[in-house]
Amino acid sequence: MVLVWVAALAAVFLGAVNASEAPEDSASLPGIESQQAFDLLDERFPGTEADGAEARVVFVAEDGQQITSPANRSAIDTLVDDVADGPQVAEATSPFDARAVSKDASTAYATITYKATADDLPEASKEALTEAVEQARDAGLTVEVGGSALETEPAQGIGEVLGILVAAVVLLITFGSLAAAGLPLLTAVLGVGISLATITALGSALGFSSTVGELAMMLGLAVGIDYSLFVVSRYREERAKGHQAQEAAALAVGTAGSAVVFAGLTVVIALLGLSVVGVPTLTKMGVGSAGTVLVGVLIALTAVPALLGFWPDAVLSRRDRKGRRTTRRRRPDGFGTKGTTPAGTARTPWGVRWARFVTRRPVAVLLLTVAGLGALAVPSLNLRMGMPGAESKPTTTTERRAYDALADGFGPGFNGPLTVVVDVKGVDDPTAAVTAVSDRLAGTEGIVSVSPPRFNEAKDTAVVSAIPSTGPTSGQTQNLVRTIRDERPAIESATGAEFEVTGTTALNIDVGQKMQDALVPYLAVIVSLAFLLLMVVFRSILVPVKAALGFLLSVGAALGAIVTVFQEGHGAGFFGVEETGPIMSTMPIFLVGIVFGLAMDYQVFLVSRIREAHIHGEQPGQAVVTGFRHSAQVVGAAALIMMAVFGGFMTGGESMVKMVGFGLAGAVFFDAFVVRMAFVPAVLALLGKRAWWLPARLDRLLPRVDVEGEALTGRTPAPYDASGDQDRQESVSA
Repeated sequence: MVLVWVAALAAVFLGAVNASEAPEDSASLPGIESQQAFDLLDERFPGTEADGAEARVVFVAEDGQQITSPANRSAIDTLVDDVADGPQVAEATSPFDARAVSKDASTAYATITYKATADDLPEASKEALTEAVEQARDAGLTVEVGGSALETEPAQGIGEVLGILVAAVVLLITFGSLAAAGLPLLTAVLGVGISLATITALGSALGFSSTVGELAMMLGLAVGIDYSLFVVSRYREERAKGHQAQEAAALAVGTAGSAVVFAGLTVVIALLGLSVVGVPTLTKMGVGSAGTVLVGVLIALTAVPALLGFWPDAVLSRRDRKGRRTTRRRRPDGFGTKGTTPAGTARTPWGVRWARFVTRRPVAVLLLTVAGLGALAVPSLNLRMGMPGAESKPTTTTERRAYDALADGFGPGFNGPLTVVVDVKGVDDPTAAVTAVSDRLAGTEGIVSVSPPRFNEAKDTAVVSAIPSTGPTSGQTQNLVRTIRDERPAIESATGAEFEVTGTTALNIDVGQKMQDALVPYLAVIVSLAFLLLMVVFRSILVPVKAALGFLLSVGAALGAIVTVFQEGHGAGFFGVEETGPIMSTMPIFLVGIVFGLAMDYQVFLVSRIREAHIHGEQPGQAVVTGFRHSAQVVGAAALIMMAVFGGFMTGGESMVKMVGFGLAGAVFFDAFVVRMAFVPAVLALLGKRAWWLPARLDRLLPRVDVEGEALTGRTPAPYDASGDQDRQESVSA
C-alpha cells in the first residue's frame, strides 16, 4: 500500500513537471454590468485590453514649491517621454495635457496605460518605468506609483511553517509519542504533495490557477492532519483495550475511518457547493480543494494503517509501552502472540469532567452559549462587502503612498473613478449624445468632475471618467453607483445613447452584491445536503437540526468578529491592520463553505462516539460523558491544529490574507470549543432519548450506514489478556 502511494506521488509529480503553465487568476465574472462593460471595451477598443496594466505616477512637490515650476515640469515631461517609448505602452499622458494638477499645484499625476495585463507585462516595461521614476526623484520630486503595473507582492508570513510547527507540538502533547505525532504530519504532507502536483498537472486543461493550489494546500494540510489524527487515536484506544496491532488497525478504520468518510463528504459538499455562486474562479477553487479532501480521506483509510503495520508499537506513548507486560506465548486461538495488561488506572480526563459539568447544568450552559455567540454575531448585521484596494496596503508600499497623496491633492474619491462606457452605435449625432450623457453625470449629486470623452476609431463608443466625492470603499459611493444606474432609463431615453458603469470601484460593488445575493442560496444548498447526510449517519432528525443551528451560531460569531476588527477597527492594531474598510466580498462565502465542512467534521467525530455509547446501552447523559471521554481531547487537538494552520496566514503583510486567517481561525475556535464542547452536549442532555428519534417510515426508507462500527461487535477476536495465560500457567504449576 505504501508503494502504491509512492508510485502515485511519482506519477503526478512527473505530470506536474511536464504540464503546461497554469493560467493566471481571471477577474471575469459573468452576469454583472461591470463585466459586460469591460467586454464592450475589449470589442470596441481593439488592441488595448480593458483590464490592461495601468500605472498612475504621482508627483508631489517639496514644501513651499509648486509642481508647475519649470524645473519640476521639465522632470515630469522627461519621465513621460521616456516611459512613452517603452515596450507595450499604449498611452502615456502628461499631467499638464490632461489637467491632472491639483488646485494648489502641489500634486500632479501621469497616467500610463499598457497593452498587456499586469500578469503579462514584460520586465522590460517595468524596468523602464522604474528607471524613469528614479530619475524624477533625483530631480527633487516625491514620486510614488500606484496602479497594477508595479504592484508589489505582499510580505510573506510563515503561514504553513507555523501551522506545521504548532501541529507537531499539539500532537506531541496529545499523544506523548514522536511517532504518533509525526505520522499524521507525514501523511498530511504526502496528501498535500499529491494534490498540489495533480492540480498543477491538470492546471492548463481545467483552468486551475495558483490560487486553487493555495486554498487546496491550506485545507489539505488541515484536514489531512485531522483525519490521520482520528484514526491513530482510535488505534491507540483499541490497543489499550488489549487488541493486537492488526485488529486494532482494522477496528480503527472500521469506526474512526467510517467517521472520516462521512466527515470528508460534508467538506466535499460544502466545497462543491461553491459552484452555485456562479463565479467561475470560486467553482474551480471548490473543485480543486474537494479533490484534495478526498485524497486526505483515502490516505487516512489506507496509508495510515499501512504505516501502523511497520511500527505497531511506536505510536503508543512511552508510558504505555513501559507499563505493559508482554508475553511471547501463542494464544490458544492462534490469532496473535502478544498480550498486554494496563499498568494502572489513569486519572479522570478533562473531557469527562467537563461533560459531567455540562450535563448537570444543561439549561444554564445552553443559554450562556447562545447569548454569548449571539452577542458576538450582532456586528455582522452591519456587514459591508467590497474589495479593499491600495488603501488597505501597508504604508511602506509605494501604492499606499500614491493613494494617500492623490487623496490629499484631489479628494478621497479620486482613487475610485467610475468608468462610464457610452454606446452610441446607430445614433445620428454621437458627439452630442455623449456630451449630453456627460452633462447629466456631472449634474448628479456626489460627482465632483467628469473627464472629456474619449472616442474609439469608429466613433461609436466613448469612455467617460466620473470622479465621486467619496472614497472607493465608502457606502456613499455604492449609493452613487446605484443612483446613476437608476437614472439611466431617463438619460438613455433623452439622449438615445446607452451606457454602462464599470471600473474597479463599480466592479467591486457588483461583485459584493453578487456574493451577497448568492449567500442565502449557497447556505440553503449545503445545509440541506448535509442535513440529509447527517440524518443517514445518525438515524435522527433532531441531531442534524442541532448541527445546523450550532454551525449558524459559530459562523455568525466569526463574521461579527471580522466586522468588529477589520471594518469597525476595534483591536485592529493588535492584529497589524493599518486601515479598516469593507469586508472582502468573497470572505463570507469562503467562511461559510470551509467552516461548514470543518464544523461537520467535529460533529461527526464527537456525536458518533456519543451515539456509539448510546446504542450499546448507555443512558443519554452517560453516553455524552462516554463520548467526551474518547473524543474531546482529540477534537480539541484537531481544532488547535486547524487554528494554527489558519492563524499562520495572519503573519503575512496583506490585509485580505490576515482577514481570511483571522476569520477561519476564529470560526474554528467558536465551533470546536464553544458549539461542540458546550452547545452540543447541553442540547443532547436536554433532549435525552428524543435526540435519536426517527419516524418509522423514514427509518425504513433511509439506507443504513454503520459509522459507529456496531456491526464489528462480535466479529473480532476478544481483546487478549496475557495475564490470563500467566494466571493459568501458575495454576497448572501449583
